Amino acid sequence: MKKNSIESLNREQLLELLKIYAKNWLAHDGCWFLAIEKKLGIEKAIEFDRDAWEQFTQIEARRIKEFLGLEENSGLWGLKKALDFRLYSNINKQHSNFAEPNALILYIKTCRVQEARRRKGLPDFPCKSIGLVEYSLFAKVIDNRIETSSISCPPERTNCDFYCIWKFSIKE
Repeated sequence: MKKNSIESLNREQLLELLKIYAKNWLAHDGCWFLAIEKKLGIEKAIEFDRDAWEQFTQIEARRIKEFLGLEENSGLWGLKKALDFRLYSNINKQHSNFAEPNALILYIKTCRVQEARRRKGLPDFPCKSIGLVEYSLFAKVIDNRIETSSISCPPERTNCDFYCIWKFSIKE
């Protein structure tokens, strides 16, 4: 084993490296989006971003589902577990809980995307349309019975304690 290889890192170092990788991934996503926004405008950037998330979120969900050994249609408990293993979960403060037996609510307390935009003097990113694609398709990979809706998300942010809030439900 090489002295400076990933295999030589201890648990704490690996967890820190995971956060660095997640931040790097998100920074690349942001750079890509801002470059398109600058050249083609925010509407086109959102259109391209939605298309990219449509593909990426399903890839991410399938890999997490396989890693966790989740069965087909593993319900809201499977989704709750999978959400905790997304790249976002390592860099955004978030939690989820069951509001009722057939509904899981995901609360995003900190959002690095929105915080970065604010630092740059940019307005909040109107991410609801992308979030609906991202979270709906992620959830469907975990369990195709899950329906996703937004409770609060820019541009329709109704709860200022959280950047966004998502509801996942299964109709029995």
